[in-house]
Amino acid sequence: MRAVIQRVSEASVTIEGKKVAEIASGLVVLLGVTDSDTLEDIRWLSNKLTNLRIFNDADGLMNTSLKDSNGSAIVVSQFTLYAQTKKGNRPSYIKAAKPAIAKPLYEQFVRQFENDLGQPIQTGAFGADMKVALLNDGPVTIIIDSKAKE
Repeated sequence: MRAVIQRVSEASVTIEGKKVAEIASGLVVLLGVTDSDTLEDIRWLSNKLTNLRIFNDADGLMNTSLKDSNGSAIVVSQFTLYAQTKKGNRPSYIKAAKPAIAKPLYEQFVRQFENDLGQPIQTGAFGADMKVALLNDGPVTIIIDSKAKE
């Protein structure tokens, strides 16, 4: 699994003109799934996102996790995170899992993340054309790959 996470002051997801998710302080997680992802990837990534200390403490230092800061999260499926751009100018998405594989893994990730965080996670809609609006706080943007464990 591959995730691009952004620490936000606020964020929302709109589909066909209707706002389907909205948070204040927290994380926007853009999540890509590949064929070889497993429950181990889901658990590892969820734990990492729950406990990653990227929120400011009382002294203004990034020393607090999403869980400790009582922040919220939005998870958005994004197959383009597995784009390959080595050849030509049109990206290849061959490494992105097909929807029949990706959707159940995405949904399982959301459930695991909710369980680890101890609160509901908002989402977009898998496979939908979504408009994601956010105010990046910091800015803090981090790329995490469960296969590389980084």
